[in-house]
Amino acid sequence: MLPAAHRMRRSGDFSRAVRGGVRTGKSTMVVHLAASSSGTDAPSVGFVVSKAVGNAVVRNRVKRRMRAIVAHHMSELPEGLLMVVRALPDSASADFARLEADLGSCLRRGLARREQESS
Repeated sequence: MLPAAHRMRRSGDFSRAVRGGVRTGKSTMVVHLAASSSGTDAPSVGFVVSKAVGNAVVRNRVKRRMRAIVAHHMSELPEGLLMVVRALPDSASADFARLEADLGSCLRRGLARREQESS
């Protein structure tokens, strides 16, 4: 389970991450990373799983898997980071290991690209 302090709730945070950050993707997901407005908050994560992924049961399973994977990677996230994970239709048929590998890859590339842009 993702701790409440790390859950993204405000639509402005979602917009800031999606429109103002770096984007990396795989066939199962797209990850958006941006800095929060204050920059000193705990990292927060939001999920977008549309109806294109599947019915409610499938969407909820994908969200649960992604939350568990992100909770495992929370120690890698820097302070003040906003992260939005958008599930793509291929995520419905992907197993847990593939989702974990894709998220890890997107996260590493996104953090490296974000670091490169800030230098």
